[in-house]
Amino acid sequence: MKSSDVIISVLVLGIVMIIIIPLPTWLMDALLIINITISLFILLAALLIKDALEFAVLPTLLLLTTLFRLALNLSSTKLILGNAGDAGQVIKTFGSFVIGGNLVVGVVAFIIIVAIQFIVITKGAERVSEVAARFTLDAMPGKQMAVDADLNTGVINEQEAKKRRADIQREADFYGAMDGASKFIKGDAIISIIITVINIVGGLIVGMTMEHMALSKAIEIYTLATVGDGLVGQIPALLISTSTGIVVTRSTTEGTFGSDLKKQLLSNNNVMIICGAILIALCLVPGFPKPQLLFIAAVLLGAGLYLNGRVKKIEKKPQPDKVEEAAEEKRKPENVLALLQIELLEFEFGFGLVPLVDKSLGGDLMDRFIMIRRQCAIDIGIILPSIRIRDNIRLGANEYRVLIKGIEVAKGEVMPDRFLAINSEGTEETISGIETVEPTFGLPALWITKKQREKAELLGYTTIDPPSVITTHLMEVIKTHAAELMTRQQVQTLVENLAQSQPALVEEVVPKMFSYGEIQRVLVRLLREGVPIKNFATILETLADYGAVTKNIDDLTEYVRQSLSRVITDRFIKADNVAVVALDQKVEQLIVEKTKRTETGMVTILEPSQLQGIFKSTKEILEKMDTQGKRSVVVTAPVVRPKFKRIIEQIAPSLAVLSYAEIEPNTELRIENVVRLT
Repeated sequence: MKSSDVIISVLVLGIVMIIIIPLPTWLMDALLIINITISLFILLAALLIKDALEFAVLPTLLLLTTLFRLALNLSSTKLILGNAGDAGQVIKTFGSFVIGGNLVVGVVAFIIIVAIQFIVITKGAERVSEVAARFTLDAMPGKQMAVDADLNTGVINEQEAKKRRADIQREADFYGAMDGASKFIKGDAIISIIITVINIVGGLIVGMTMEHMALSKAIEIYTLATVGDGLVGQIPALLISTSTGIVVTRSTTEGTFGSDLKKQLLSNNNVMIICGAILIALCLVPGFPKPQLLFIAAVLLGAGLYLNGRVKKIEKKPQPDKVEEAAEEKRKPENVLALLQIELLEFEFGFGLVPLVDKSLGGDLMDRFIMIRRQCAIDIGIILPSIRIRDNIRLGANEYRVLIKGIEVAKGEVMPDRFLAINSEGTEETISGIETVEPTFGLPALWITKKQREKAELLGYTTIDPPSVITTHLMEVIKTHAAELMTRQQVQTLVENLAQSQPALVEEVVPKMFSYGEIQRVLVRLLREGVPIKNFATILETLADYGAVTKNIDDLTEYVRQSLSRVITDRFIKADNVAVVALDQKVEQLIVEKTKRTETGMVTILEPSQLQGIFKSTKEILEKMDTQGKRSVVVTAPVVRPKFKRIIEQIAPSLAVLSYAEIEPNTELRIENVVRLT
């Protein structure tokens, strides 16, 4: 435990002991002075903060200081009633100073101070805290969405986003706590009034019955002590209430209260001059004290004219030549490291697509990009990096493009004021529109007006709004290039996330058996063939099982694929439009015979005629299945699968190649075609 925690614990226990143990007058004087000092500390701290969260301990501090004042009030009451009105020099001095020889005036002044504390300061601070808490909680969803939008556009990084989200949560917690803590101050003001009545009434009873004082003498002694006790408690309470009001009414700025006051209230020198002139005019009103008015007016006029003179001197000061400044800036050593930064994923658009991006114009594209990140995590298990969004004047007005690591990987064009209509059902009746090609799957389509949308849908066309066209295209691009987005840093994030639920598994595998780089190579191979990595725990468990057997990444990937058989079967086999294609036994035997182990791994070397025969047969099958609206999936022996995939990806990179070991045993396979040597 830290020393500061020990000290706070001892102090809180000490406050409780004050309530129980009777205090001597000298200790009461010391504690009252400490109470005043603490209130001054809190007031000065409230004035010097730049943001309310810099004083986040204030709600708890209000509770402790309120408890401390109540303990002192109880102890002083015991001294007043049990020590013939003598509660120490501090209380006596405060009472004598306020009463000043006139008991009635002193009591009235004390009542006014209590009323100010209870009705004005405490009530106002309580109301502001309540409203600030409600507004802060209502604004939380919007603030969180703004953070997500900035993160997607690349304005901030992941670390800064986490910090801003934490600050939003802390701000809501702070104002909620302040709303409750303000009730402590209100209760303190009420109890002080009750204690005052008790001290006067109880003092008169004790003085006249037990101390045998005359009524006038008892009134003088106990009223003096009561007023002094009330003041010595209410003045610190007033300071802390003021501090509370200052903190909850502070808006976020870059300066302290004093610097902001100087900038915002005294920055306009003409205000001083006008105020001084008004005060001089008031001298013409009969009865006003002219010396005081003239003195204050002279101070305001002098300060205003002096500051005006300083402003004019600054304006007349010759400015350095802008050309020389620019040349000097160019001569300075340039930090070129920032120029080497390459964004992992970027989205650029022409100026005509600004309405789709800008929220103030009704655009929701950034919100859709947030959903893409979530969908990628759900579908394929990758943590998509922040999508850097920016305009590019070199693109056409309605064009956009997607870049990965600074290189363009996809491009498209949309019309913001129209809908994309695709004749998905092969309807013979057509509608008028601007002919185009759907950017995601390359289907022929039309750009139609909003008025034509209903008619197109009745005819069987599928209509898509421009933001959906873009997000669908971007989602497919991400799925296609997911392997390129899987970095070592993302692997570390996945491992750290899994460690929270399965620490034993992570501790066994990383870094004892595999490094982040080796795990990344396995994940890249899975993503390259469209296998989701969401079940990351199963992947690591498989690596743990076979890590002692082999370190070959290709072999480990095959073991992992077999462990993910349920995922692979569900993704590639169980769809209605899947056509299963097998390899002829001769093709499998040929591939096994022509595979040789080299220093870099297994290599399959076929003769050109053999390759052409496999390519020709495969192309014919794929074209045939495409005309039937089916998606082909090749199934072969486990030892042949990775080798055939490397061969066939030269002509069909998106063709899924599975092994029989990757398919669930209870799955029924109906072979529709066979790849042969032709």
